[in-house]
Amino acid sequence: MAKQSSLFSRSPSPPLAERMRPRILDEFCGQQHLLGPGKALRVMIETDRISSLIFWGPPGCGKTTLAHIVAHATGSRFVFFSAIMAGVKEIREIFKEAEDEAAKGNRTILFVDEIHRFNKAQQDAFLPAVEKGLVTIIGATTENPSFEVIAPLLSRCRVLRLKQLEPAELANLIRSALADTERGLGSLGLAIGDEALEFLAEAAQGDARKALNTLEVAAQLRGPEGGIITLEVMQEALQQKALLYDKGGEEHYNVISAFIKSIRGSDPDAALYWLARMLEAGEDPLFILRRMIILASEDIGNADPRALQMAVSSLQAFQMVGMPEGRIILGQAVTYLATAPKSNASYTGIDAALSEVRKSGALEVPLHIRNAPTKLMKEMGYHKGYQYAHDFEGGYVQQDYLPEKLKGKKFYDPKGHGYEKNILERMEWVKKMGKK
Repeated sequence: MAKQSSLFSRSPSPPLAERMRPRILDEFCGQQHLLGPGKALRVMIETDRISSLIFWGPPGCGKTTLAHIVAHATGSRFVFFSAIMAGVKEIREIFKEAEDEAAKGNRTILFVDEIHRFNKAQQDAFLPAVEKGLVTIIGATTENPSFEVIAPLLSRCRVLRLKQLEPAELANLIRSALADTERGLGSLGLAIGDEALEFLAEAAQGDARKALNTLEVAAQLRGPEGGIITLEVMQEALQQKALLYDKGGEEHYNVISAFIKSIRGSDPDAALYWLARMLEAGEDPLFILRRMIILASEDIGNADPRALQMAVSSLQAFQMVGMPEGRIILGQAVTYLATAPKSNASYTGIDAALSEVRKSGALEVPLHIRNAPTKLMKEMGYHKGYQYAHDFEGGYVQQDYLPEKLKGKKFYDPKGHGYEKNILERMEWVKKMGKK
């Protein structure tokens, strides 16, 4: 029988994610764009030149852990401060303590958790101590600091963007926790099946805390006898079934294809279903939104010019709020695009024009629509005969704008659906005016 650990004892112990928190830089996993050799944060730590920072990144990517490591590596006092638990009074008390410690030669790193939750008055209270150098602030936020942190404080901090952890990085953390006999689950005699490992690494969605705490629940489900953590055990621990969806494989392309075709086919119910499939499987919502922007122009176009505005504004709105609330924005955008009138006339028009250019080459610009900024150009006939449309009834006058060899060539053929009906009417009016 495997040796029992405190996991199954009655005495309380910190969660696995807390016990496995890296203590030094070499134990930290991920964020190599900041911590790799010669990268910004590693150089700051190694040279002991830490300025006030804001760590901006998703939950479970290591913001708090990095702040602890910075404080330890630089021999600084670490003070944890949360907007949820304290206010301006507590800020001033911390600064008084920091001033006393500074007199003894001790530096204070003030870690401000969820700095985006502080109101303007609370954020203002940080400024004097930062200006005097009494504290080095490290703020942590899941929200865009451009919108959530006041400009005077933001200008005194360097913003470092932390990324969501990759499944491979989470898999390494999970293996380490299973092997670690000091802080992890190494004394339980547990192993994890490949399917269970892959499922948890994907389902955690880049959140190390979620991955490790789910692993701890799975270990409890296996019991003190140890053994292999199977996919079924991991699904029970996470209360979530594995979805057939490989972000790098065939099913990824199958599902996004079904999603796009459902919107193109004006079926909002199917489009919402495939959207939900992608979100539940951990697809990057920004990838989905970028595809929707393309679709709004390719498949809807001028049948509803507002569709492109909706898709772009949805991307911007999602970047402001993130998940889980961002699903509402995605749902609104998808149902709008699915029920909008459809036309691919703009898409086929630009492709037809590109095909003509590749076939006929760089044909000469007609003289009458060339610019004539110099006397010589005027003498050569540049701009001669050009008629200014606004000088004529209805702002239109018949004249040729294509090269001579392409006279009368058509590239844009509106379908007449939605707003393109108005465009067709305008084009018919132009044709009639041209015959007068």
